[in-house]
This record gives sequence, C-alpha cells and structure tokens, in this order.
Amino acid sequence: MLTIRRDREIYEVEGGWFHARWHFSFDHYRDPENDGFGAMRVFNDDRLVPGAVWPLHPHRDVEGLTYVVEGTFRHEDSLGNDGVLPAGSVQRMTLGSGALHSEQNGSDTEPMRFIQIWILPDTPSLPPSVEQRVFTVEDRTDRLRKVIGPEGGDVVKVHQDAAVYVARLGPGVEVEHRIGEGRGAYAYLIEGRAAFDGEPVSTGDAARVTEQPTVRVRAEEPSELIVVDVPMEVTRVGVWAGRR
Repeated sequence: MLTIRRDREIYEVEGGWFHARWHFSFDHYRDPENDGFGAMRVFNDDRLVPGAVWPLHPHRDVEGLTYVVEGTFRHEDSLGNDGVLPAGSVQRMTLGSGALHSEQNGSDTEPMRFIQIWILPDTPSLPPSVEQRVFTVEDRTDRLRKVIGPEGGDVVKVHQDAAVYVARLGPGVEVEHRIGEGRGAYAYLIEGRAAFDGEPVSTGDAARVTEQPTVRVRAEEPSELIVVDVPMEVTRVGVWAGRR
C-alpha cells in the first residue's frame, strides 16, 4: 500500500532564522494521524539562514540522523565534538543516556538545508556518540545509495534495524527499493519531479509504503530522493525525549 502525502499537507513552520516542514508530531505540533512511522518518530526538512545557530538542547534515547541537502552543516555537542559537513554528508548522533547538541549553519553568507530523522534505538541508555561520513554526488547518482544502516562499515551505523538511502536521479532513470516483511519505507522527494509506483510526485511530496514488496521511483526531471526503511513494530525503549 502506497499513500502519498503532498507537500501542502505537511506542517510548515516559519521562525525567521529557520524554516521547516515537520512530517510528524514535533515540539508544539501534535497530529495523531501523523505521530511517527514504525521506528521513525521525526522527519524534519529544515532550512537555516546564514549564520543561524540552534542552541544546545538535550535529548535522550534517540538516534538522531542528519542528511545535509545543501550548504554547510556545523555540529556542536556536550561530548566536545565540533565540525562541519558539506552537502551529501550524513551524521548519526546516539543521544542514548543523554546529551546536548546544536545544529548550525556553518556559513555566514549561504543558506543551509538539512533533513533530520529520529529513530528509536534498539537498546536504552546507550553511551552518547557521533559518527559521520561524506558521500559525493557520484556516490548517489542514478542509484539508491545506502548511507546509514545497522551493519556499519561502509555506511554510518544506527542502533536499530533501520536504513537510510539517498539518490540523485537523472530524467528517465528508475530505481527500485525492496521492502522486507513487517517493514515500511518512507520516501521523500527532496527536489524534482518523479513518480512513486507510477503516481506523479513533485518537490516536497512524500509517501508511506507498507505491505508491498517493493517501491519504484522514476525521475521525470533531475530529482533528489531520500528513503527511510524501518521496522513497523517497535517496542519503545527508555525515556524518549521528543521535544526541541
């Protein structure tokens, strides 16, 4: 079953120094119809103006995943980590037993856009940690490139049986993602015009995909895509801190 969520249906927030689309209940936004998707509890498309800083704030028992869409993402946390990531990069911050982190625009002249995903971990109170990796445009061109998964190694490790894939597709290119039993895929068209299983979609549209073995994505024009694959039945662990 594939259910399209149009861009206009997704909650929009304008904060002056930031602009965001919150796909699921988050902070002051409460929507019982969109309160998560399997092990995924947050999917935010965030934009920060030049020089903007989200001050240090605490979370725990969350796997915070970031995909940098454009600009320069700067990270700071209470573990002493501090660095910048270019577009195409991914980061996982295990907030586990509790930590503070800050998302920042690393440029004083250019805007920055990133997607932040929160996944419930498979183990409570993990030691806080950070892992990140830079993927090039070539890495994700005309294919679904796995960038985050439970196995680690060539991908950033997440402490859950979940995965994130990204793609940059040229016109006419089609990719297929296989979905295992008891799992679901959340597909989001970051930019462009495409079709999900033949259903036309454009920039900002998303789809929940469950109870079917695959989902096909065909680009009609240059398009960027992210797919989050998660188990649909998850036991909540620890104390999930779900506010900014």
